[in-house]
Amino acid sequence: MKDAKYYLAAIVAYTTWGFFSLVLKPIHAYASLDILFYRVFSCAILMLLITVLFKRAALRQTIKAFTRLPKNEKRRTALLNIGGSVFLCINWFSFIYVMNHVSVKATSLAYLVCPILTTLLAYFLLREKLNKFQWIAIGLSVTGCILLSYANIIDMFYSMIIGLSYASYLVSQRRNTGFDKFITLTFHIVLSAIMLLPFYPQFSGPVPTEFKFYMYIEVIAVAFTIIPLFLNLYALKRVNSSTVGMLLNINPIIAFMLANLVYHEQMSFLQVASYGIIFISVIVFNAHHIAKVRQVNMSFSK
Repeated sequence: MKDAKYYLAAIVAYTTWGFFSLVLKPIHAYASLDILFYRVFSCAILMLLITVLFKRAALRQTIKAFTRLPKNEKRRTALLNIGGSVFLCINWFSFIYVMNHVSVKATSLAYLVCPILTTLLAYFLLREKLNKFQWIAIGLSVTGCILLSYANIIDMFYSMIIGLSYASYLVSQRRNTGFDKFITLTFHIVLSAIMLLPFYPQFSGPVPTEFKFYMYIEVIAVAFTIIPLFLNLYALKRVNSSTVGMLLNINPIIAFMLANLVYHEQMSFLQVASYGIIFISVIVFNAHHIAKVRQVNMSFSK
């Protein structure tokens, strides 16, 4: 498949995020908001350094490409990029707030709701077409999420906010084409850092002094923020938003497995069944792509 590398980019990004707990657990004693601040600020500094040292030509080309755009296209591009930064900020803020003040389960549920919201937004706003099997997959995913949110409407409400903010980011960036993806991501993260900066003096805790904290923050910044977000934007060059959104289900499925196998958290039969249904929905949604890969492999084997 000519688009295989774009699918692989999305799969690697969401698989990586599924293992996020492995680097968050060692610094769980620190406030979640402090982790957020240092994560975003570190990402912004790293990406600016990389841009200045290695991506100056791409930056100049991006600026030239933007200045050559018609006035309407300039406005549209500016709104897409500023909007992307705003959606990321809302997603990160709401995620931290819900984790600290509502429940961890609600944050997990958010990234199960997000693929459904992404697919529906892409269908109505981008006019991305869905076949009958993909609609069945959406129905299965909705069923799984309803089972997980059973008897807890508050969790679902907050999950919708987190999920909708990231779904909006994915859909907006599907339309944000024609520019270097690294420069685009740098703009998003730097603008996000600027928006977070006024909140740092009031809401941050004491400045961390442990080397371990900064070591894990850098791992989070590079391996769990910059690289996956770049792969995410790269995948959106050729893979539609609805498919990328459904692949996002890989993230909470891996997180669920880690919670059970590594952290030995208790899982009810309802939770296991719900995640099983959602996993099946991912396979059903991408069944036609899997069939194409099998046909290619069969042709090569002959």
